Amino acid sequence: MLHKTRGIVFKVTDYSESSVVVQIFTEKFGLQSYLINGVKKPKSKIRLNSLQPLHLLDMIVYHKTSGNLQRVSELRHQPVFQSIPYEIVKSSITMFLNEVLYKSLRQHEPDDVLFEFLFHAIEILDSLNSGLANFHLYFLMRLTRFLGFYPDKSFASPAAWFDLKDGNYSKSQPPHPLIIEPPFTAIWISILNSNFDNLQNLHISGPDRKVLLEKILIYYQLHIEGFGEVRSVGVLEEVLS
Repeated sequence: MLHKTRGIVFKVTDYSESSVVVQIFTEKFGLQSYLINGVKKPKSKIRLNSLQPLHLLDMIVYHKTSGNLQRVSELRHQPVFQSIPYEIVKSSITMFLNEVLYKSLRQHEPDDVLFEFLFHAIEILDSLNSGLANFHLYFLMRLTRFLGFYPDKSFASPAAWFDLKDGNYSKSQPPHPLIIEPPFTAIWISILNSNFDNLQNLHISGPDRKVLLEKILIYYQLHIEGFGEVRSVGVLEEVLS
């Protein structure tokens, strides 16, 4: 049976000489794997460059509840990116966020609210002109709302410590090293209190941004089983430095 759905590309894996399997987070079915035959051939109806990380799609797909591999009838970019593929900073942020999302979202069930957040955030990234260096920090903190470990802001203050294990603020220093300590807690709070429209107002130095990103990734590692290392972080930090 044919279904229309929006999708966000996560990962492409070679399947044969001319075919690929694409993991796509769809609005209607959650995370699904689609076999696309002949995509590497010159006259293919679906082009391989349509399947780049976090590309936004309109799709018509076949869906079987019992199938591991689904199939695509039609696929097109919607909206078409204006800047992400052509600007090194945006493409590096996209590559990094794609890796984080792939490690974080493993459910097959649909999640309309999460999908809308991701779709809208990627659209914003494509159109953003200022505050770009802070986009990934805010995105990762907002994403924790949907993953179930958004920081508890009770007792939040610039003089407090943030416990990465427990996900909350403490007026006294926790008895372990998995923390954010002053003055970084003040920046952490400012990120949590931001939105996509005012990222340019976050005045974070390059070294401080690197420390905070390391802390955020530790936070993800502590709360997502098997999250592991994010390899693309080095590329992102080099581009933003």
